[in-house]
Amino acid sequence: MYREHDLSYDFLGIHLESPFILSAAPPTDELDMAVDGLKAGWAGLVLKTTSVEGNPVDLKYPMMSSFGTAAHKLWGLGNIDLISQYHINEVCERVSALKRMFPTKMIAASIMGSRKEDWQSLVWKLKKAGVDLIECSFSCPQGSMGEAPGRMLAQSVEATEKVARWVKEAAEDTPVLIKITPQVTDIVEIARALKRAGVDGITASNSVPALIGIDVETLEPRPSVFGEGAYSGMTGMAIKPLTLRTIAEIARNVDITISGNGGAYSWSDAVELMAVGASNVQFCTLPMHHGFQTIRDLKSGFADYLDRKELASPLDIVGKALHAIKGQEELATPRTHSEIDLDKCIGCGNCFRSCTDGGHRAIEWNTETRQPSVDPDKCPGCGQCMQVCPVNAIRMKEELENAIHYFQFTGTR
Repeated sequence: MYREHDLSYDFLGIHLESPFILSAAPPTDELDMAVDGLKAGWAGLVLKTTSVEGNPVDLKYPMMSSFGTAAHKLWGLGNIDLISQYHINEVCERVSALKRMFPTKMIAASIMGSRKEDWQSLVWKLKKAGVDLIECSFSCPQGSMGEAPGRMLAQSVEATEKVARWVKEAAEDTPVLIKITPQVTDIVEIARALKRAGVDGITASNSVPALIGIDVETLEPRPSVFGEGAYSGMTGMAIKPLTLRTIAEIARNVDITISGNGGAYSWSDAVELMAVGASNVQFCTLPMHHGFQTIRDLKSGFADYLDRKELASPLDIVGKALHAIKGQEELATPRTHSEIDLDKCIGCGNCFRSCTDGGHRAIEWNTETRQPSVDPDKCPGCGQCMQVCPVNAIRMKEELENAIHYFQFTGTR
């Protein structure tokens, strides 16, 4: 049953009714869709990336492809989409209309330019339209206007700082987020450049450049446009680990506000992104897959989590996991071995096969009872068996100086 709960707080001076935002993507590229999303209960949205009048937008169809199992076909969703087909004047009309209809929602817009004049004119027009926040795409992997052809703007520290200064100069007191890419040697240097430029925050991050797949029958790349294809921008659950690292690295090293984006598919994913430093979470693939009404599950699950943890505000989660992220060399060296809960075990044999051919041959198998058992003298506690167990019946028992700690999977797969 859906629960109402006060999840509101302030983000960059903007009051949000919850941490959940629709990101700049297909769900925000049509006015009626944006209206439906906000009516469903999303706290705000970022209209899909727009450009100056006259900028050519050469979209190709089909533009979507995916990979994953039959049950999770959208584990990774790729697209060869570019920016919005709607230019700045149309987007400004939409900003004004949405602010009239939803005065308490955050109405933001994403922009992309190629010259100082373009970036600043886009900002001035959006400010006049009444936009709450401006997000700048420095990281579109399908065709960003970077320093060189094929290179994303956010892959250059110098260009990132220069253009961000242009934008913030024009935006003045309107909050500015810069959307970056994880495809850099040092994400911290990019974040520091943005801090120097004076912008208000970072959206971390964007889709990841990828080749989604090859059709083995036709040898055509996916998606196929009349037999040919291009690299995609990959989103979806598959990129959450990259997003978590990107956010954590920024939050650990640079004092700047972060909007989490990329891979979140549930309220618990949102908790993870916030725990490593994000102050809100943007969603794209989830509503594209399951619809705008998923906001109800996000809000209800998140509210239950806050109650269970006795936390007063979503902000109480932000950054709380960072203290436990260490370098590998800093970690303790406990005596570890796996433990199997036979009451949960379904006798599938996954752990036995995985340990025998991919671990340390520390799990024995009783063919009569179809039950595994662990030899603690052979088991170093690598954790491989726990990963293949479909019912979470395995945990790692860690012992260090008379203290015991258990590592186990406690969420949902």
